[in-house]
Amino acid sequence: MAILVTGGAGYIGSHMVWTLLDAGEDVVVIDRLSTGFRWAVAPAARFYLGDAADESVLKKIFTENDIEAIIHFAGSAVVSASITDPLAYYENNTGKTRVLMSAAVDAGVRHFVFSSTAAVYGPQPSDKAVAEHASLNPETPYGLSKLMSEYMLRDAAAAYDFRYVALRYFNVAGADPQERTGQSTEGATHLVKVACEAALGRRRKVDIYGTDYATHDGTGVRDYIHVSDLADAHLRALYHLRAGGRSLVANCGYGMGYSVLDVLNMVTRVHGRTFNVHLAPRRPGDAASVVADSTFARETLGWTPRLNCLETIVRSSLAWEGHLAERLNIAYPAPRLPLAAVG
Repeated sequence: MAILVTGGAGYIGSHMVWTLLDAGEDVVVIDRLSTGFRWAVAPAARFYLGDAADESVLKKIFTENDIEAIIHFAGSAVVSASITDPLAYYENNTGKTRVLMSAAVDAGVRHFVFSSTAAVYGPQPSDKAVAEHASLNPETPYGLSKLMSEYMLRDAAAAYDFRYVALRYFNVAGADPQERTGQSTEGATHLVKVACEAALGRRRKVDIYGTDYATHDGTGVRDYIHVSDLADAHLRALYHLRAGGRSLVANCGYGMGYSVLDVLNMVTRVHGRTFNVHLAPRRPGDAASVVADSTFARETLGWTPRLNCLETIVRSSLAWEGHLAERLNIAYPAPRLPLAAVG
């Protein structure tokens, strides 16, 4: 039987496709290519161009393939954009997830793995790792759109022959160690990618949003998880459901945090060049520190991260930027000197 990956041409989705294929799975991908790339989809996967909520395309997929499970990545994930255009996020992340779930139930697909986010938690004590039982109080439409989808999954599992795993990501970064795929979206907002592009001269500067947080250096602290470890967590979630495991929600992070300056300094150290840094005010919805307690995922899903090192994340990201430059024929200029030192 096949696994349907929505958003499989995107950053995390394309890594998931390779992880599934490496594990010997049969993979089907649907993506409308709004932010993803057709070339990012592994050749062995069967590709359908379309929206993950397009009922006609879904019907075609379910007719032509024996779909066992859905791993759902398709959606919007820029927090600031959700604040300026919340209805678009409720449509793309919540409304379309409902359509996909309904099609899955009608087609007899019993297993569903959902891409959720740590943004469902909202403000938490900065001195403690966030566990799944923490209060749910998202401050942004992005976080709320994902939480609403989690509630739909919970209710569907109670009503139908349907089980799910919702994985709450912390900060995803890095690229496939074999350089088969990586973060390729133009204008991406992920800090590690932004910093790598700045080090290579493709961006003029890196903005630091807030330097007065109650952290060790005043900048925000986040739990950065390598995208390949995250894809493996989804694979473990699929195995859990296959084995008859119950529906659940689990965090995906390493349980250790790095500040914005920690990340910028690591990029500088690994690449060997400094770059311009701009200090900016805090952004709405940003917390001082967000670190995962991922004990539940490790114990319940048997998930064991293997790339949980900031230097490993940065090295894989820089390697991918070089590969991407060759693929897209991007000329990276040398950074102009003198440059502002980081830290």
